[in-house]
Amino acid sequence: MHTQTYRVKGMHCASCSAIIEKTFKKVAGVQSAEVNYGTEKAKVSFDPSQTNPHALSKHIEPLGYSLEVPVTAEEMGMSADEHAAHLGLNQSKKEKLAEIADMGTKVAVSIPLAIFSGFVMAWEILAQFSVVPAVPYVWSEFFHHILPIMATYMLFVVGKAYLRGIYTFLRYGKANMDTLIGIGTSVAFMYSAIVMAFEESLRQFINVEHTYYDVAIVVIAFITLGKYLEARAKVKTGDAIEKLLNLQAKTALVLRDGQEVEVPVGQLAHGDVIVVKPAGKIPVDGVIVEGTSFVDESMITGEAMPVQKSKGELVVGGTLNTSGSFTFKATKVGSETLLAHIITMVEEAQGSKAPIQALADKISSIFVPAVLVIAFVSLGAWLLVGTQYLGFSQALSLGLVSFVGILVIACPCALGLATPTAIIVGVGKGAKEGILIKDAATLERLNKVDTVVVDKTGTLTKGKPELVSIKKYAELSDKEIVAILAALENKSEHPIAHAVVSYAKGKGYTLPAVESFGAIKGKGIKGTIDGREYFAGNVKLMTDLRLSVDHNAIQKETSNGSTPVFLSSKDQLLGVVMVADAVKPEAKEAVSKLRNMGIRVIMLSGDDKNTAAHIARQVGIDEVIAEVMPEDKLNTIKKLQSEGRVVAMAGDGVNDAPALAQADVGIAMATGTDVAIESAGIALLNGDISKLVKAITLSKMTMRGIKQNLFWAFFYNIIGIPLAAGALYPVFGWLLNPVFAGLAMAFSSVSVVGNSLRIKAMKL
Repeated sequence: MHTQTYRVKGMHCASCSAIIEKTFKKVAGVQSAEVNYGTEKAKVSFDPSQTNPHALSKHIEPLGYSLEVPVTAEEMGMSADEHAAHLGLNQSKKEKLAEIADMGTKVAVSIPLAIFSGFVMAWEILAQFSVVPAVPYVWSEFFHHILPIMATYMLFVVGKAYLRGIYTFLRYGKANMDTLIGIGTSVAFMYSAIVMAFEESLRQFINVEHTYYDVAIVVIAFITLGKYLEARAKVKTGDAIEKLLNLQAKTALVLRDGQEVEVPVGQLAHGDVIVVKPAGKIPVDGVIVEGTSFVDESMITGEAMPVQKSKGELVVGGTLNTSGSFTFKATKVGSETLLAHIITMVEEAQGSKAPIQALADKISSIFVPAVLVIAFVSLGAWLLVGTQYLGFSQALSLGLVSFVGILVIACPCALGLATPTAIIVGVGKGAKEGILIKDAATLERLNKVDTVVVDKTGTLTKGKPELVSIKKYAELSDKEIVAILAALENKSEHPIAHAVVSYAKGKGYTLPAVESFGAIKGKGIKGTIDGREYFAGNVKLMTDLRLSVDHNAIQKETSNGSTPVFLSSKDQLLGVVMVADAVKPEAKEAVSKLRNMGIRVIMLSGDDKNTAAHIARQVGIDEVIAEVMPEDKLNTIKKLQSEGRVVAMAGDGVNDAPALAQADVGIAMATGTDVAIESAGIALLNGDISKLVKAITLSKMTMRGIKQNLFWAFFYNIIGIPLAAGALYPVFGWLLNPVFAGLAMAFSSVSVVGNSLRIKAMKL
């Protein structure tokens, strides 16, 4: 099976996506199809031996839609960048803006006509109640002849898409929002045209003074305005992808035969040595080989402060070099880079459907046919029942108002936009904060999480040894003890040695020269500095040197997971530093916030109980399960789920993979360019545990936005349809004018998109 996502042209509402989905699913060879109205994309899984994208497009073209199926770069003998430029695949927003500009032109023409028509309508209504003088004969005749011309333009030029909706319905039996608007406005127009053409013949049967050209004009104008505002707002919902795409560098300075050569990013290969100047974008992922600088990684990790980078450290494509120059070797290019991975993830997540959308999709699929039935039943009821009490002329007039009003107000656009627009904004906001969400279903599940299980190493702690304390026993300063130790350990490859050396270099200490260096197997090292011999190592080495050590104090430290490194001369203990896997500075606050949200926090660790308990006390976790193997972590998750808990598991994604996959929501602590998240639904870049709190907050905000959207979408229709049908007319004499129905329908879509956009401004 081949799975691919394509852009869909011609969609106007949620029922459009339902029609396309149903059509695709009936095609031989198609396993699944998912069409998203919010992103205007279709994700289709199909057997290439039975069908292809061009054939799929042919199935929906008669209905007024089409798939955008590009020819592949390989087929055209081009690079990926050349191919994208050739086909204009990078111009999707430009195309959308051109479409919006065209809609804006129609709005600019429509609104003055609607205002004029509304003025005429208001004058005639107010004149009936003697609020204003009657319309003079000359003006009345002018209005009588100008309104049909305006209505003709509105229906056949501005409203052409709605007429096409009627044709599609009659030809293929597929109805969408355009069908509803088309039938409603066409009926109003045709009735008015017939009355004008046969005015004298019909005068004895109906009120020929009353026509509905103004309804056709104003309804189409309001709906066109609504679609224009909706389209503009929808462009804003997807700006996270645009910003990520804009991060990509177009060219790179590559060292070729000792010369700096500027080449397109698409031509970079593994192993290329690339020069980055101050204020330059880093084009691809790689490792620094020379130089130091501070790099702004905010759009990748969400961290505002630039990060210092030096030889041997990773740099990420798309980030910004803020100060010095450096060279680095490319390790990941093209689609392998972290930025490319993030863009793909965000696009796929924004296009995915949350389970809560299933209800809206199901309703949308049957909504339009149901509304058509309700509208015709309502018209029939007015003619059958209303004629007995009001007479045929008035019953027909009110029946037409009811018929058009129902068709206009019952547009399912707001229903179709409710979930996808909130998901698009939520996923995009997460990406900006360094929270990568795999799909909409994960975002929805995270909202229900009541238990968070966290791994210790790499999640609550930094995952690598650090120097955490210094104690001196002689007339040496802390700086001197660390400098001497680091000078000795600089010759060693042991992880603990790296921790001491990194600490010294981070402080900017100058390391003295070491002579006569030697390793003492299993115990430590020795060397001579400025003519004096020094020893660095463990308790056994100190015992061999017959130096006194406070074993009780050391035992207390080691029980908490720390490792002592002693420094001595041949006859004197000079000092001891403790090296441990330090707690992340944000861990304690993150745990506190989770608990304040009412979430139960449990630590799972493979370390011994004393070490795990010590870390748990530092961050404020009460429940600790230590000395567990990966399969034990999996069983712990299963046990919690059997108790009815909704569990999120946060781990480093390696030895925690089984537990991450089992959890309701798996959260990988991705560090550097590591985005190994196949077994997790969410990745927190930089391994920042505080982003877990933000992810849960984001989930709750997004789901709250979706529920608000669905409420308003249903509310408009639940209130509007009965009102338009005339349910309140017998009691209060209220009947919803189609003009107000059009305004309400337009407002419903705009308000739903606007409510989703509010998520962007909310603080996590």
